[in-house]
Amino acid sequence: MNNLSFPDTPRVDACDKVRGRPLFGSDDVRPGLLHAALAVSTIPKGHIVALDSKAASGVPGVRLVLTHETMGAVTSSGFIMGGGYGFQSFQPMLSPAIAYRGQPIALVAADTLEAAVEAAHLVTAEYIEEPFSVTLDAKGTEIVHQADTPLRNFIPEIIAGDAKKAYAEASIRIEATYNCPPQHQNPIELIATVAEWSGDKLTIHEGTQNAEAIRHGVALGLGISPENVAVISPFAGGGFGQKNSLQMQTILVAVASRQTGRPVKLVVPRAGAFHDASFRPASRHHIRLGADKSGKMIAAIHEVDAQTSRHDLFPGEYTATSARLHGFSNFTGVERLIRTDVQTPGYMRAPFEHPACFAMESCVDELAYALGRDPVELRLANDTTLDTATGLPFSSRHVAECLRRGAERFGWTNRSMAPRSMLSSDGTEVGWGVAIGAYPGLIAPAIAHLKVTDEGEVVISVGGHEMGQGIRTALANTISRKLSVPATSVRAVIGDTRAAPQHLTAGSWGTASAIPVAEDAGDAMLAALVEVTHGPLAGRTPAEILKAAGRNSLEVEVQRKAPGQPDAIFGRLRAGLPSIGGPVFGSYVTFSYIAHFVEVRIEPNTRRIRVSRVVSVVDCGRVMSPRTATSQVRGGVVWGIGAALRETSEVDPRYGGFLNADLAEYLVPVNADIGSIEVEFIDEPDTTFNSAGTKGLGEVSMVGVAAAIANAVFHATGRRLRDLPIRIEHLL
Repeated sequence: MNNLSFPDTPRVDACDKVRGRPLFGSDDVRPGLLHAALAVSTIPKGHIVALDSKAASGVPGVRLVLTHETMGAVTSSGFIMGGGYGFQSFQPMLSPAIAYRGQPIALVAADTLEAAVEAAHLVTAEYIEEPFSVTLDAKGTEIVHQADTPLRNFIPEIIAGDAKKAYAEASIRIEATYNCPPQHQNPIELIATVAEWSGDKLTIHEGTQNAEAIRHGVALGLGISPENVAVISPFAGGGFGQKNSLQMQTILVAVASRQTGRPVKLVVPRAGAFHDASFRPASRHHIRLGADKSGKMIAAIHEVDAQTSRHDLFPGEYTATSARLHGFSNFTGVERLIRTDVQTPGYMRAPFEHPACFAMESCVDELAYALGRDPVELRLANDTTLDTATGLPFSSRHVAECLRRGAERFGWTNRSMAPRSMLSSDGTEVGWGVAIGAYPGLIAPAIAHLKVTDEGEVVISVGGHEMGQGIRTALANTISRKLSVPATSVRAVIGDTRAAPQHLTAGSWGTASAIPVAEDAGDAMLAALVEVTHGPLAGRTPAEILKAAGRNSLEVEVQRKAPGQPDAIFGRLRAGLPSIGGPVFGSYVTFSYIAHFVEVRIEPNTRRIRVSRVVSVVDCGRVMSPRTATSQVRGGVVWGIGAALRETSEVDPRYGGFLNADLAEYLVPVNADIGSIEVEFIDEPDTTFNSAGTKGLGEVSMVGVAAAIANAVFHATGRRLRDLPIRIEHLL
């Protein structure tokens, strides 16, 4: 890494984590705690005609069996992308309706987890089944053109020039279809809720990416004031998009706690997370790419069919990314949603960007071979400083530098162009592939509160959630640098609705939102300290200044929003509603970029694919925490390897639901699957985007990995594979 702006300091919470001190949602234990378990539907669609919970109620230690008949006055909290707070608008157990297999039909609360699980298995139901569809091509699905829905108001179609005409006139044309399966996030920390009432006050402990949505969503669902709800989530324990809003179990647990008068904990088992939480929807990508004889990409048409549920339209934003990869002269993006009988899909790390870049960057590689051009050289020849979709300049774009540095570090000049031309002496097929990835630069409004004391305590409270990305370390580094205090003396309070309004943390906007407002808070504190000391700070620490002034503490509060957002956006922030700005900011457009270079080795007999080496070079603006940033990229590359070679949520169209709903059969990479991963950062601050100069990193890190692997597999074998995951049988 070159010219890093911040020192390579250890994570401020590293020692606590390795000693097991952080408490996650499922770790919470308190006096009188009841344990809960769910009984779930065994049919994919229909409604309950009879529900028998007598045997369950008779299990020793059972205190409550909650069903749709005993829920009381509860309403849906709405879909987060439809003006509500939940991952879907459908709240289980409000009626006899069954929308998908695995949906909860009863909650059992008992003195012990064993009693709750036993009793939940004794709940029986009789159903009337209805026809259902769970795959993109199944009979009974409904196709909705996104441009014909209200979604067009905030996700406009991407149309630049006349792509159909330009494609028809192109000298070189590539047309191909790429398929991406449904996938599940599988965070190690399971979805869990602890709810406890004290009079009319409700406290919820839950690992989440969106404490404010839980707070307001539960209040709306139960018909109480948000002021009477507190949500505490110091650690999410991995979210990857699955924990980005109100989950289906939270209201159920709150109702169970209210009815029993005791705190209640529910840890949703792994299979439940497959059936009762969001997931990456299945998607199909039809790409038409045209170029002139010189290799200039003059036309790109990207059509997408993506899965959604019957009850919500999960918006597609695939083409908003593919349009920004290269300097396309003409581009058309078409998004179609396919209604199926599943829970509403949602945001899984790089939700649209990973599939979109797999399709487009695979197609670009096909174009390179049709032209007889080196894949890196072709991408460099089609670089741009202007956004295809809007014609506006990018606030920064260092794709060419990512490609050049990556090629040099990887040794790309030693690559021979022809497929199957790099066989090793034992017959192993070696392939080298490249792809780029992009992710939009987004900013959420934030309010930060900074306090210093005469004892040396420094506390920064701001909206944000710790999901493993190291936001506490980035905040500590920022305040340390501003106030000239050790990073270890800075305590960051995040994920707590009592401390500051908590905006959804996702989309790689956490750092770009929290760090600039933290810098503002640091500047405000310096100004306040100048007033206290009535003169220059003269190198003294805040604690020394306060002691000299006879002050115990000093506090400041600041707020910041995305460029162009109205002041009313802070009302949305406090109401727990998404308030994101970007990637178009009036006079410019912001994206993060990455280039991945991949080596695969394919065993000649078993056809096992090994990713032996990866070099990734990232354009994410200023790197705020080098150690956690490097870790983020390596983790993203591992995710990309899993997405390319392992992960798929298997569906049986006869029965609905997901078949491989555990980590034994939902395959993810293990240590033996991972080779060398080298990471480098451009580390050029983007101060047009924000004062800290930082852009997003966590999600762009996996974008393009699958395409680079697929391109390397083609180089190794001569087989162009367009469906994920790539399996051994595809190479036999």
